[in-house]
Amino acid sequence: MADTITKNKVGFDIEKVRKEFPLLSREMNGKPLVFLDSAASSQKPQVLLDSIEHYYKHLHSNVHRGVYQLSQEATNAHEHGRKQIQQFINAASDKEIIFVRGTTEGINLVASSYGRKFLKEGDEVLVSAMEHHSNIVPWQLACEQAGAHLKVIPINDKGELLMDELDELLTERTKIVSLVHVSNALGTINPVKEVIAKAHAKGIPVLVDGAQAIPHMKIDVQELDADFYVFSGHKMFGPTGIGILYGKEKWLNEMPPYHGGGEMIKTVTFEKTTYNELPFKFEAGTPDIEGSIGIGVAAEYIQQIGQEAIAQYEHELLEYATAQLSQIEGIRFVGTADNKASVISFLIDGTHPYDVGTILDKLGIAVRTGHHCTQPLMDRFDIPGTVRASFAFYNNKEDIDRLVEGVKKAASMLR
Repeated sequence: MADTITKNKVGFDIEKVRKEFPLLSREMNGKPLVFLDSAASSQKPQVLLDSIEHYYKHLHSNVHRGVYQLSQEATNAHEHGRKQIQQFINAASDKEIIFVRGTTEGINLVASSYGRKFLKEGDEVLVSAMEHHSNIVPWQLACEQAGAHLKVIPINDKGELLMDELDELLTERTKIVSLVHVSNALGTINPVKEVIAKAHAKGIPVLVDGAQAIPHMKIDVQELDADFYVFSGHKMFGPTGIGILYGKEKWLNEMPPYHGGGEMIKTVTFEKTTYNELPFKFEAGTPDIEGSIGIGVAAEYIQQIGQEAIAQYEHELLEYATAQLSQIEGIRFVGTADNKASVISFLIDGTHPYDVGTILDKLGIAVRTGHHCTQPLMDRFDIPGTVRASFAFYNNKEDIDRLVEGVKKAASMLR
């Protein structure tokens, strides 16, 4: 068995961290749980669970609307979450932090609102070949409505963007580029800063889908110069049902509201409505208050662990897992980019991903199988799907050893 990476190497005590995630101590199918599906949704630390319980026991009331003390305390906690996220991603202002339900809603908001204002017949929207369906379908809808066209940046066999072709695809017809920072299916870390620079040189804004990047690396939206950056709370050890749309104030001020209702208005008559200032213009209705508090707590927790330490540790896990899995006869990795996050997708000759995943489940190992909401990407590689193991900083080398033994057993049973 491999030695656990120690605090001296990565800056935090991995075994102490594991104990902070209650669900990791349970069993699955009578075996100790090995959770390797954090790319789908991460597990939750006790500090987050405590913050949610505290909110409902001691603070719950509606926000922004009450003059009484309880409402003001809830409002302060809600808005504190916004400020924590502003600091976490280094946004210039908390007005640029919009609470949404998740990455999917954030992309839909921009596609709908930006699309209504700026997309015209004959225009083009540029995405990449490795996008999640959530960064394809909203733009297809926007293009259909406007009579615009969706264009695709191709990738090579390693799962890397063909940057030379990007130069040719960026034209005067391109009205926005929307691409993933880290591929959920391949683990590829895209050179988004370079893409943004190329697009901005032609006056084209860029949206970055950061759902898979935000738990694994430090994000500075001003340093990237992203026009929009979206991510979900549940992938960064926070609650489900909450996410963030970061947008430059310039664009958010020009875009029309996405939802109508309470909070996003200044005045309403039957003849005319005037809209609220940022960020409230895009936050109709009662917000997910536990979510806004929780995502702030999750961001603070990540910072306390240390983003550089997390990135270093997960890279060591990725290298170890890749080396160990490589020894299995008949394995094929899908996604071999030089710059990768902690995701490994693979196939075993003569087996179906679902069958491998089912056997691993019986051994207490949770992985994801299928197309990972990236059907065009699977078509690019001419495969139905993959087995995907995705790691977080609460995983250890023992988890990987269990995975390797499980895959070996599955291969021997299925071939």
